[in-house]
Amino acid sequence: MKKLLLFLSFLLFNSFLSFATEKPNPVVDFNGEEIRPGVDYYVVSVFPGGRGSGVTYGKGPGNEICPLAVVQARPDFNRGHPVTFTPVNPEESVVRVSTDLNIKFSEPPFINFCRGSNVWKVHFNEALKQHFVLTDGVEGNSGCETEANWFKIELTGNVGYKFVFCPAVCDSSSEAICKDVGIYYDDDGTRRLALSDQPFVVFFIKKMDLKSVTST
Repeated sequence: MKKLLLFLSFLLFNSFLSFATEKPNPVVDFNGEEIRPGVDYYVVSVFPGGRGSGVTYGKGPGNEICPLAVVQARPDFNRGHPVTFTPVNPEESVVRVSTDLNIKFSEPPFINFCRGSNVWKVHFNEALKQHFVLTDGVEGNSGCETEANWFKIELTGNVGYKFVFCPAVCDSSSEAICKDVGIYYDDDGTRRLALSDQPFVVFFIKKMDLKSVTST
């Protein structure tokens, strides 16, 4: 509980700083430390118990085998698979809010019949008329051809963070989709990451800090 209160106080402090700095504020992890590119973090729901916990691999919509989808881990309190973040600016030393970035699982799935990448992307499913978050995206090479692979992290008040799909990497005059990443519930209970009006609110735990977090 003390660590959770400390994490929330860092979020509050960062929200005040955003009015005084030109650069977007760094995203902070559960311990209040700035998130760094290339470092492993677990993405964990701020509402554990009944809503799942971390994120992991799953079958695609309609039980498609490939590419693999991004889903909430089951059972609840499962940390899932860690991810890394890659900002659009390769020289950036921290991950910042409101800034385009790639997200990818840093570990492979336990069983994998697909040969695609672990990078997240948004894909529209025609049958379900829904945008889902899948793997097999492209890391880097910002531009219109990779627009589906770029996400942002935003504060959600003082509660936690959310992922947003609103890429700014394409100079096209066409309007890009701008929506939160939330949860889509399959009939079988699978919780899929998908574009939604209700965000999936999370915090981040550095992989090497997992033992200290679970012991508090």
